[in-house]
Amino acid sequence: MGKIIAVANQKGGVGKTTTSVNLSAAIGAKGKKVLLVDIDPQGNTSSGVGIDRRKQGKTMYDVLIGEAKAEEICLHTEFQGLDLLPSGMELAAAEIELVDFDHREAILRAALAPLRGQYDYIFIDCPPSLGLITTNALCAADSLLVPIQCEYYALEGLSQLMNSVRRVKRQYNEQLEIEGVLLTMYDGRLNLTQQVVNEVKKYFPRKVFATVIPRAVRLSEAPSFGKPIEYFDRNNKGAYAYSALAEEILRLNA
Repeated sequence: MGKIIAVANQKGGVGKTTTSVNLSAAIGAKGKKVLLVDIDPQGNTSSGVGIDRRKQGKTMYDVLIGEAKAEEICLHTEFQGLDLLPSGMELAAAEIELVDFDHREAILRAALAPLRGQYDYIFIDCPPSLGLITTNALCAADSLLVPIQCEYYALEGLSQLMNSVRRVKRQYNEQLEIEGVLLTMYDGRLNLTQQVVNEVKKYFPRKVFATVIPRAVRLSEAPSFGKPIEYFDRNNKGAYAYSALAEEILRLNA
């Protein structure tokens, strides 16, 4: 049974999609079978693994509203061990449409159930909000990975995220745990970075990954080529960091 990990933080620009794409590819490159689920209407995860959203037929929108099965829209990427369930702009409408569905918070969990046995890991890239789509991801997931940028206001909004996690755990998914907190955009030369690290470790004792993701220009460039950093520039410090994070997660789940 594959482990399902939701990558979520309602704050934008924290490296959520960058982490979803590059961590999935790094774990795939280590011989594991990985499914990447894009439920962000922006669809940057899909384009980040070379999938042209404009040429897609059915997407996660169709899965969530019951017009398609997840296995019918599953795409093989060109990268080792990595498959994708793509997103599209129409997914923004699903937030409203799902309100009238029975058991609306559990639709994604039911959709992923037939695929779970085919993968070692399933990563869900969530939208930067705490709406119904993110709630679906938290209901479907075994654990939550929270990227936090090493910048001012890093912890802003995290109390709302943790409240959502507690609510979902209490009402829908008592198995949900914190996989870990990932520090992104790390620059060890800055005093602010160290202050943020200390704050995050106080807020999440024993849950902060040892691996940190550095600021790296090549990490920012890779998505425009439709490639994870592992395949765009594997000698880059960003590629080394995501490879180390992949190893850390595999050790934690061994």
